[in-house]
Amino acid sequence: MSLLNSVLDTVFDVLLRPFAALPVLFSLAIMSLGTAIAMLLVVRATSNQPALEAVKRRIHAAFFEIRLFNDDLRAIFRAQKEILRYNATYLRLLLVPMVWMVVPLALIIAQLQFRYGYQGLAAGRPVLLTAHLRSGERARLDAPAGIRVESDSIWFPAAKEMTWRIVPETPGDHIVTLRVGNEAFTKAIHVSNGLAKRSPRRLTAGFVNEVLYPAEPPLPAGGPVDAIRVAYLEGDIDVFAWKLNWMVVFFVLSIVFAFVLRKPFGVTM
Repeated sequence: MSLLNSVLDTVFDVLLRPFAALPVLFSLAIMSLGTAIAMLLVVRATSNQPALEAVKRRIHAAFFEIRLFNDDLRAIFRAQKEILRYNATYLRLLLVPMVWMVVPLALIIAQLQFRYGYQGLAAGRPVLLTAHLRSGERARLDAPAGIRVESDSIWFPAAKEMTWRIVPETPGDHIVTLRVGNEAFTKAIHVSNGLAKRSPRRLTAGFVNEVLYPAEPPLPAGGPVDAIRVAYLEGDIDVFAWKLNWMVVFFVLSIVFAFVLRKPFGVTM
C-alpha cells in the first residue's frame, strides 16, 4: 500500500503543480473534469449501453403514459409500477461500472483530501503538535529553522500523549523530528494558504491507516510512536461567497461535467 500511495502522491503532485498559483476552485474544477471523463470512459467500457438506452426509453414511455391517461387510475398505477421496475433494472445495469469505479474513486478522494481538505498554517500563528507514545516513554521534539517550539512539552499520562505548541515562522515545507531514546521519527508540516499537501496525521503502518492517511509514509509498526498529529483546521472552498466542503464542490462539478459530456463521449447514463 505504501508503494501505491507513493506513486499516487507523485502523480497528483505533477498534475496539480501547474495550478498551484491559481485559485483553488479552478484546480478543483480541473480535477472534477478529469474525474468525470474517467467515469464516462469506465461506464462506456463496462456497462451494457444498449440495455441502458432501452430501459431509459421504457421509463420515458411510462411517464408519457401517465400524462396521456391522467384520468385513468388503473393506467396510472400500472405505469408507476413499470417505472419502479425499470428503475430497478437501470440501477442493476449501472452496478457493474460503479463497482469498477469505487476503489479508484476512494483513492482519488484520499489524495485530494490532503490538498483541499485543510487550511494552511499561517506564519506567526501557534499550532499544537501531539505525539502518542506506545510505551509512555518521554520524547523530545527538534524543530528546523522556520519552526519555533514555543512551549515545553505537556505530558498526559492517561492518554500517553505529549503535546507541544509550535509556531511556524516562514512559509514552505518543514520537517520536525521526534526523538524517543535512540530512535527518530519525522513529521511534515506545510505553512501557506495556497494549494499544497497537508497531512494532519502520520500513523503506524496498516491497511486502514494507509488508505485514510496516504500523504506520508507510515510510522514503523510496533515502534514507540503510534501517531504524530498537527492540528490543521478543516478547510472550505469559497464558491460565490459560500463556504462549502471541497467534496461537495468536487462531486457536484463531476456530476455536471459528466452530464454535459455524456453525449460527446457516446455514453448512456
